[in-house]
Amino acid sequence: MKLSAASLVLVLLLGGVCAAQDRPSSSADENSNQSVAAAARANKAPKIDPAKEADIRRLLDITGAGTLATQTMDQMEKDMRPLIANALPAGDYREKLLDLFFEKFRSKRDPAELINLVVPVYDKYLSDDDIKGLIQLYQTPIGRKVIEVLPKVASESQAAGAKWGEQLGRECMTEVLAEHPDLVKALEESKKNSPPQ
Repeated sequence: MKLSAASLVLVLLLGGVCAAQDRPSSSADENSNQSVAAAARANKAPKIDPAKEADIRRLLDITGAGTLATQTMDQMEKDMRPLIANALPAGDYREKLLDLFFEKFRSKRDPAELINLVVPVYDKYLSDDDIKGLIQLYQTPIGRKVIEVLPKVASESQAAGAKWGEQLGRECMTEVLAEHPDLVKALEESKKNSPPQ
């Protein structure tokens, strides 16, 4: 599969969004979240009580949300880079294109901008009392430990899930091909007729 430059950007943005999702959401939730984020970018976000906004920003600061976002984007780059490279037509240009693209992406990413985008989302789903409770939690020893280890837990869990998914995928493909010899033959014919990449 070949990707255009616009497709590359779309893949990266979708990858970031998917990585940030902790739970499946309905279409209405997604549209609502996109609206909140779009309004925040356009400085047309619904007014948030200034005291609640300050609490949200304090919570995000305590949890290191900006740093975590940067680490997530760095990991996303490492994960996406080989996929994008393999999706581009072969050539010496690929590494330079990817280097320049990711350099440009890193220069434009601003954790403060991301914080501005998520403040209305926190406002939408959590009351000020919820926010204050989370601030209290994250100032306790167990809360600080959660902040410290959760990125590692998430990263290792994601890696374990990816490895499991790859193994499961191989097993399923092997079984499907064993059950359908006609597809094996079609696959082999397709390989013979495809130009080398």
